[in-house]
Amino acid sequence: MLQGSLRLIILHLVVILFACVGITSSAATYPEGPIRVIIPLPPGGAVDVVARLLQPHLEKALGQSIVIENRPGASGIIGAAAVANAEPDGHTLLMVPTTFTINPAVHASLPFDALRSFEPIIIIGRNSLLFLINADVKATDLQDFVRLAKSQPGKLNYATPGASSQAHLLLELWTSQAGISMQHLPYRGGAPAVMATVAGEAQLTLISPTASLPQITAGKLRALATGGQAREDRLPDVPTAAEAGFPNFLALQWIGLLATGGTPLPIVERLNTEIQRVLQTKSFQARLEEQGMAPAGGPPNEFRALIGAEIRQWTEVARKAKIESK
Repeated sequence: MLQGSLRLIILHLVVILFACVGITSSAATYPEGPIRVIIPLPPGGAVDVVARLLQPHLEKALGQSIVIENRPGASGIIGAAAVANAEPDGHTLLMVPTTFTINPAVHASLPFDALRSFEPIIIIGRNSLLFLINADVKATDLQDFVRLAKSQPGKLNYATPGASSQAHLLLELWTSQAGISMQHLPYRGGAPAVMATVAGEAQLTLISPTASLPQITAGKLRALATGGQAREDRLPDVPTAAEAGFPNFLALQWIGLLATGGTPLPIVERLNTEIQRVLQTKSFQARLEEQGMAPAGGPPNEFRALIGAEIRQWTEVARKAKIESK
């Protein structure tokens, strides 16, 4: 009996040893062919642009071609599902924006688990969003706007790039914190939301500096605060939301890279290391900043923690505001 148990233990150890050797071997020879980076959005957007900026740097570092593949549809769910179901060998990757953590909060079901079906690799870039008001609105700062909204409950409008968008959830969160009631006007994209605020259809929007700087410079919109942890270099006189009286409010967008769940850790760490090197190069930083983003970086577990925290936050906001994607 004892000898049989001992043989079984030894057999298990041998299986584990061979598995570990296999993982180490696959990581040592990685990549063994072209790497597909799936963008779950149409060409031309920020995620697509950042992927193509990273492409030549990663090809040089890994010695293999990087193939960018756009698979738009269903708020990024179609492209994400393709990566969730791919072989976990690091040859199929997914580049996503913040929407990735919003989908689990606003969809009753998804064809994958946003945490378990993926291995987070790295956050590539971040940018903050701006609180912007129509130039004719009589408010000089965020607290002024809150007082104005409280004097006209439910009468003021805020514009977003769409229902269930990040701006929608963030502004529902902020109005709750501010104790005000506003009407939501969803548009089909950031540019229409900006123009609706310029035209006075909405009094407030929350949008990226890149999408709104021309209108701010022209005096058609006024920036009341940034949702970042620090002031914008391009708008040094605009306070942060914390400075404006909302210490628990952050409005940040990010772009990150993930692999299929179960991808060996050495492959994830190799990709993280190579991209960290790219993020430290002045040329890439300059190109990223042209897109209104600051380089991010950090280890995979930091990215995993962010994904988990954001899913919990958006789920709570969506539940309280009764936001659900149709």
